[in-house]
Amino acid sequence: MNKINGYTEEEARGLVEYIADGRKRGQTLSGLFEGYAKKTGRAKGSVRNYYYALLRATGDSRVKQILRGKNLHAEKIIPFSEDETDKILREIIMQKQKGLSVRRAVLNLSGGDDKLMLRYQNKYRNVLTKQPEKIEKLMRECGLDSHDEARARLEEEINGLYDRLAESLKDENKKLTALIKRLTDENALLKLQIKNMR
Repeated sequence: MNKINGYTEEEARGLVEYIADGRKRGQTLSGLFEGYAKKTGRAKGSVRNYYYALLRATGDSRVKQILRGKNLHAEKIIPFSEDETDKILREIIMQKQKGLSVRRAVLNLSGGDDKLMLRYQNKYRNVLTKQPEKIEKLMRECGLDSHDEARARLEEEINGLYDRLAESLKDENKKLTALIKRLTDENALLKLQIKNMR
């Protein structure tokens, strides 16, 4: 069967029916994506992305047929301005510097708004892939090391930690070896005492 962006027509129709019915009952899209994900074993983000890809596939007659009469539409997305982009990226970079993941940083920035979180995350990943020099520039403006310098420093710290752990394990191994020898000697002595008592 021909697929529509990775789903069979039946799966695409099932998703659209599920979302349309849920919206009529007043459910949120986020909750519906989560519910459909649980029902089908797919990831919530994957369901959301597929739903929006379907709504954008206006040139496909099969999709038009599936969506007909469902009153489903994607809101128009207003692109971030250059200043907004820089502000978002700076915030993500600063939070990453504190040890947070990009996902956690965008969740904090979006205040838990799934749609906004996805937009922030996509913007960061897009700039990181297509304009890595912009990320480097913003990092310098924030007084932070570049990715290469930060990575080298992290590797150095990891190597130092590894060396300390290896040394600690060697010391522990020596102590355990000495303890085993002492216990073996004590065991032999006890056996000899028991033998002599007979």
